[in-house]
Parts: sequence; structure tokens; C-alpha cells
Amino acid sequence: MDSETYYIPVNYTDAGKLFGLFEIRNAIESVVLGLLVLGLCTALLPFTITWKIIVTLCLLVPTVGFALIGLKDDSLTRYLKTWWTWRRRRRVLTYRGEVNAHEFEKRYLRWFRHGNQ
Repeated sequence: MDSETYYIPVNYTDAGKLFGLFEIRNAIESVVLGLLVLGLCTALLPFTITWKIIVTLCLLVPTVGFALIGLKDDSLTRYLKTWWTWRRRRRVLTYRGEVNAHEFEKRYLRWFRHGNQ
């Protein structure tokens, strides 16, 4: 009986990742978002160079970090697309003909803004 021996490398599950940690899609998204934030901050902020650097870093580090790590095992754009689709398709649920409190608040605010008629 001939048996074949297969050796699985230690980093087998890390294949397709940068440094064994970050997915390639997330790395590309973080570079694109980082360049976008960097360009917008340097072009639009009316501060001196020191304050531009401080504000840019305060915006750049969290943005690139979230894009690099991702949310809920998805890339940032895929997560935002899923969230936006859910947000657009959600519906108001009723129970025995009664509307939930959120819909009541919307109706009340609409009635209040347009006058107490």
C-alpha cells in the first residue's frame, strides 16, 4: 500500500495576504482611500503646514486603518455596499395593524413641522 505524504506549509492559510495579515483587496482600498484623504486635506485645508499635517494625520490614520483591517471579515467598500443595500431595502413592520414607534415619530415630526392643522 503506497501512501503519499503531503506537507502543508505553516503559512498555508496566509496565502494571498500581505505580511500574512492583510488581504490584498483591503490593502488596495487603504492605499486609494489614503491618497484621496491626503489629497483632499492638502488641497482644501486653509491652515499652515504644521496644522495641515496634524489634521491630515488625525483623519488619515483611522481611515487607512479601517480600510486595511476591514469590518466583519469584509473589505470596507463591500461592507458599506451591504449596509447601504440593507438601509435602502428595509421596511416598516407592523404588528396587528399597529405601526412601530419609529414610524409614529416620523409622522409626528412631519405633522409638527408643517403646522398643527
